[in-house]
Amino acid sequence: MTKVYLAGPDVFLPDALEIGRRKAGLCARYGLTGLFPLDNAVALAAHDASLQIFRGNQAMMDAADAIIANLTPFRGPSADAGTVYELGYMAGRGKLVLGYSNDPANYVDRTRRFETITERDSLLIGADGLAVEDFGLPDNLMLIHCLELHGAPLVTPPAAPADIWHDLTTFEACVQIAAKRLRPKAAS
Repeated sequence: MTKVYLAGPDVFLPDALEIGRRKAGLCARYGLTGLFPLDNAVALAAHDASLQIFRGNQAMMDAADAIIANLTPFRGPSADAGTVYELGYMAGRGKLVLGYSNDPANYVDRTRRFETITERDSLLIGADGLAVEDFGLPDNLMLIHCLELHGAPLVTPPAAPADIWHDLTTFEACVQIAAKRLRPKAAS
């Protein structure tokens, strides 16, 4: 069965295991096997727990045919850093990369939620005096174009759902894309 690595900050939710089960169930409904990072058994008290997590997740990605990354902003205006790494890892290995965000706002609007932005010399400048990327995209251009060139455009809802961490509508849309793209071609 075709395997899909399920990346995202969902692992930090209080009900992370339940979310993982729901996502794996949606994958199964479309003939895919969802690999959720918390499927790896790691003793969190071990001195090398973080390395065990890294190696376990990397092994899952190596075994997977695709990734579906939850790129909903996490602890700031952009996607979770670990998820971004995993997306790049999979793209670099030539695997199908898909992503979704339950926040349809563009990056500048997201950034405004956290800091004041001013305009200077036709650039948007953040509170720290540094330019704010403004291409009208929902996140950093490298993420958005990685998805477009190595999979499919970022999937977003028309409006943010009431519960951005538990609504799986955009996730399921990615699962449907994965199932269609990864389905073995009929023998001719």
